[in-house]
Amino acid sequence: MNDKKAFLFDLNGTMIDDMHYHIKAWHDILNALGATISMERMKEECYGKNDELLERMFPGRFSDEQKHEMSIEKERQYQQAFKPYLQLLPGLEMFLEKAHQQQIKMAIGSAAIMFNIDFVLDHLNLRRYFDAFVSADDVAFSKPDPETFLKCAEQVGVAPEHCIVFEDSPKGVESAKRAGMKAVVITTMHEANELNGFDHVLMCVKDFTDERLEVLFT
Repeated sequence: MNDKKAFLFDLNGTMIDDMHYHIKAWHDILNALGATISMERMKEECYGKNDELLERMFPGRFSDEQKHEMSIEKERQYQQAFKPYLQLLPGLEMFLEKAHQQQIKMAIGSAAIMFNIDFVLDHLNLRRYFDAFVSADDVAFSKPDPETFLKCAEQVGVAPEHCIVFEDSPKGVESAKRAGMKAVVITTMHEANELNGFDHVLMCVKDFTDERLEVLFT
């Protein structure tokens, strides 16, 4: 691995402001199955792989095949609801272009299945910016385990200490810390004070128009 810089991006809530649509899709599906879960609780449970979420909510109830089928159905509902609003967070396209021009390696490391990552990449024409993609399909352990971001670092050929992770959730920020990486928090779903315990966070920003992000290119 070389000592060049790399930017590693979570996807949902970090590149696009879509987490409410994921939460709503899961809320509808799980309550139809008898979960009687509130939207606030659903927000707390929306992390990790889809099958992990289903297992947390209904331990031992569904087979792997059933969980896969429910996962795909949930993503179809999410995509149908969110597609009219699909766009990058403000400033992100310019940020990606600048990083690309400076030959900074970039990867997406997400707990989403590739079906959802493809949905975003193809509709927004983003593939040209990224050197690697690590999805839920590619890891044994989801965030907050560091496997996702460590695989991203390996695939782009940059040492973890030279990687900067962009995340929106405490679980993702913890994953970055455990991987030995610095992090920038996007506050689409969580306030900065929810990340007070993490000393590897460089800054918390609302979106990619924040001028403080310029220091990442130096």
